[in-house]
Amino acid sequence: MQWITDWLTKEGPPSTSPLCDFNRLSYELRPGDVLLVEGRSRVSDVIKTITQSTWTHSALFIGRIYDIRDPQLQQRVRMAYQGDLGEQLMVEALLGEGTIIAPVSKYRKDHLRICRPTGLEPVDAHKVVAHAIQHIGFDYDLRHLLDLARFFFPWTILPRRWRSSLFEHNAGSPTRAVCSSLLASAFNSVNFPILPFIDRDEDGSLRFFKRNPRLFTPKDFDYSPYFDIIKYPFLGLDDLGVYRRLPWCDETILYNDDERAFVAATKGEVMPCLDDRTLFGMKPKKEKVKQPDDQDEESQQPVPNTLREADQ
Repeated sequence: MQWITDWLTKEGPPSTSPLCDFNRLSYELRPGDVLLVEGRSRVSDVIKTITQSTWTHSALFIGRIYDIRDPQLQQRVRMAYQGDLGEQLMVEALLGEGTIIAPVSKYRKDHLRICRPTGLEPVDAHKVVAHAIQHIGFDYDLRHLLDLARFFFPWTILPRRWRSSLFEHNAGSPTRAVCSSLLASAFNSVNFPILPFIDRDEDGSLRFFKRNPRLFTPKDFDYSPYFDIIKYPFLGLDDLGVYRRLPWCDETILYNDDERAFVAATKGEVMPCLDDRTLFGMKPKKEKVKQPDDQDEESQQPVPNTLREADQ
């Protein structure tokens, strides 16, 4: 079975076209945040197909070790994580590894998104983190993943014996978890809603019912109206109109979501970009141009080195 697990979890190469500014995103993280990941392994491709979503994995950010106030929890993290104590850490459940502590930096080259529980009290954020830490060492619930896959198929096309056991009482093992169910149970422990069932009683009062944690997938945290979405694109567009100055290349060539084929087909054959600028600094290349003697004073001003100078 180990070779199957290794084959499923082997990651492909990272994208050469990054979508996320990891440094800005990691600076924004707070304990209790959910970190969504677009995985690059074969099992990630399966999850994408099952859930029809980009997000294949979710983890709970717990901060650095010294951010954990409870001495017992802090000691448990120290025993589970042997790396740099100054690292930003998260709890995650992985196929082949179970529930572990890992540094956020392991996903530096991946597409990430922060889902922040709106209005979560600091004391409850601590309880959510504590719930996740207490599950360190639990095995990964592969049966749960297979049950979830069966649940997404129409009931009529599956034999009864193949149908999902997700709704059975105490289905699965209490010492096993998958990433999303672990996080959902952590938020359920403090009565924080993710995707609750809301009903109105006969007297007009609202009633909230918790959803089965075993039904959650990573995309549900993105979809939930009770989580704020925080994302930092690789190239920020905060300045007004900055998109107009991006280094777009030949408009006749369009990218069709096949990275390898596109890079191979366009290498050395694409018309020059509109402006010779670097992606990071957006600095135009300075060239010495002979100016006529009768040129006015305004036209003789130096070329701006940055977009900010250009705006000024």
